[in-house]
Amino acid sequence: MKRSDGSNLGRLGSLDNLVHVEVQAQAQAQASAGDVGHNGFDKVISLAKTHQVNAKPHPLPCPQRESEIDDQLQTCEVVQELNFRKVQGAPTHESWTKQLFAILFPGSPAVNALLATAYISGPPNFILALVPANIDPASLTVMVAFAVGGLLGDVFFHLMPQTFMGEVHEERVRFVMVEEKRNTLLGLAIMVGFVAFIVLDKGMRIAAGGGDGHSHSHGHDHGHTEGTSTALAEKSGELRQRKGKDEKEDSAVVKTEEKAPGMSIKVSSYLNMAADFSHNITDGLAIAASFYAGPTIGATTTVAVFFHEIPHEVGDFALLIQGGFTKGQAIAAQFVAAIGAFLGTFIGIWIQEYSPPSSDAGSGEGAAGLFGTSATLGDLVLPFTAGGFLYIATVGVIPELLETGPNRGLELKKSLVQALAMAAGAGIMLAISWAEA
Repeated sequence: MKRSDGSNLGRLGSLDNLVHVEVQAQAQAQASAGDVGHNGFDKVISLAKTHQVNAKPHPLPCPQRESEIDDQLQTCEVVQELNFRKVQGAPTHESWTKQLFAILFPGSPAVNALLATAYISGPPNFILALVPANIDPASLTVMVAFAVGGLLGDVFFHLMPQTFMGEVHEERVRFVMVEEKRNTLLGLAIMVGFVAFIVLDKGMRIAAGGGDGHSHSHGHDHGHTEGTSTALAEKSGELRQRKGKDEKEDSAVVKTEEKAPGMSIKVSSYLNMAADFSHNITDGLAIAASFYAGPTIGATTTVAVFFHEIPHEVGDFALLIQGGFTKGQAIAAQFVAAIGAFLGTFIGIWIQEYSPPSSDAGSGEGAAGLFGTSATLGDLVLPFTAGGFLYIATVGVIPELLETGPNRGLELKKSLVQALAMAAGAGIMLAISWAEA
């Protein structure tokens, strides 16, 4: 829309039409929620129509940023009426989750991201000191199911809504500009994040020589090791029945066969450390992007990653023990892998700090962001990590929960417990999101 002074609102279109459409949507939403009665709804719509009919050229200079446009909209009588009703319907005290998050994350987005990285890296690794060295990774399925629910809940209740609509906890209504190409680009970032983890997982499997790679599915690796040990034990029993020179030669063969699996597991353990380091980098990126998107998003992402890291770290710890590491070496290796989380956090902070805000990218004579949209590089980090979390929770972990044994009754009980654990993990994410809305 061209103004008389020659400036251009570009993609924003008619400001008056925007107010009229958005006000109707806000009023309808509040009326359906019970905050605005029938008479109140008619009053708001009447105000919107009056504003549209009596609209005059805006006396202020043409705004150059979406924030300036929003400030001008707040002077509208209709918007002020909606703000008043929002304040009336707002809770009189802060939720316990917000109070807790304020204590845990009291600083700027960068400081909070570093604190969150310390929270998810330190305690899970210290817990390893209490874990027995002979723990079976397959025994962690209930904890894994809980972590899956937390990750999926974080993706669907926090990351994706934040990606497309943003997060604002203010005492006034907010107007969102719908930009179809920007939404498409954000959706593409989700897909790229998903595919990137496919490439990472596949690469680790190839590097491991066609094994399971990292894939967050530790039960299969352990089962394969047990199967190999059993087969060797049976073969050793058969060889004991032989006599003379043949017995000595065959025993030497058995010793060689017993040593080879240990050597291959040792190599796979180092590959597992490399994959864990890479995975932690993405965790750091996710945490940094989440805190720059909003304090609640950052806090819930931290909770989801924390619950995921505990079974993940314990499983990796067990694999390192099986690969020939001592308990102390395995714990130290996990702390080394945790450096990746801090590296990812610093990268995420750098991207957010030095990437121009989306409001700047979309200002002036048309959008100046990526591919002609208002999206910036920093805006793509959050959907990218959402795609990565989707892969970890679905392709990476759920196949482990689908593994079943021959005992139908036992497997049915295990499946029920796993389903309840997954629901509990997702329920926590939903409760936090609902309390902060």
